[in-house]
Amino acid sequence: MSTLDLCEKYFDTRDVYKLLGTTKDAKEKDIKKAYHKLSLLVHPDRVSEAQKEESTEKFKVLSKIYQVLTDPQRRALFDEQGVIDDDDEGKLATWMELWEKIFKPITVEDISNYEKEYIGSDIERRDIKVAYLGGKGCINYMMNHIPFMAVEDEPRIKEIVAGMIASNDVPEYKIFTEEPAAKRNKRHKKYARESKEAKIIKERADRRRQKDAEESSEGNLEQQILARKNHRESNYNSLMDRLLEKYGGEDDSDTVDFSAFDKKKKLKTKTPSKSQKKASVRNGRVEKQKS
Repeated sequence: MSTLDLCEKYFDTRDVYKLLGTTKDAKEKDIKKAYHKLSLLVHPDRVSEAQKEESTEKFKVLSKIYQVLTDPQRRALFDEQGVIDDDDEGKLATWMELWEKIFKPITVEDISNYEKEYIGSDIERRDIKVAYLGGKGCINYMMNHIPFMAVEDEPRIKEIVAGMIASNDVPEYKIFTEEPAAKRNKRHKKYARESKEAKIIKERADRRRQKDAEESSEGNLEQQILARKNHRESNYNSLMDRLLEKYGGEDDSDTVDFSAFDKKKKLKTKTPSKSQKKASVRNGRVEKQKS
């Protein structure tokens, strides 16, 4: 099936602009924003196991449409003839590859910013309803299925669910409205223990990153010292070469003649005077001249 056939099959329309909630003259940033919002609703990780296969196909269709509408040539072809080029079908095998192809890697700051937008939004309210019905009022189940929910959020979540119950939007489950204190305390202790463990893991990871950074810095310092040493040695060798060139002369002989020094030494040897000779004759014998 073609992309437009799949679009009609899963979304009941062949108008991709209508599907995204945009118009034909929408800018690329508006298309990206609309796609991001819609893709989160059909993301395979945000549905039950039974819906995962269909959700994956929906996600692929949306990603294909996004690729077309953000490519000037392919978008022009669709706008003029209502045709979507499916030549690249099959190149991106999984929904994860499609996701990584379009969105940049997620950072801690991105998650924090999304949390601020998510809490109190219609998407969170829908997730609360789905989790409440899915777990039949079990708060433990809800905590595992509602993004960013912590024990500190329980009063706020309970208030939202109470409003849904009052408006007959969801049925009342006693396990939610009359949760046993023992079950609640057990959940809170588990949450506190896991929070403490998560803090320890984070501290270890931070220390490891700091150590890696320091080792990398030390490695760079060693390289700088070695480079500086090599530079000084190079300068020294260059200086010696220049000195030899300037003062070394043309005599390259390695032999040194010491005969001239020996002659000078003999000339400097002193002969004894007459007084010294007389002083050496005493008591009828000759004393050996002291050297």
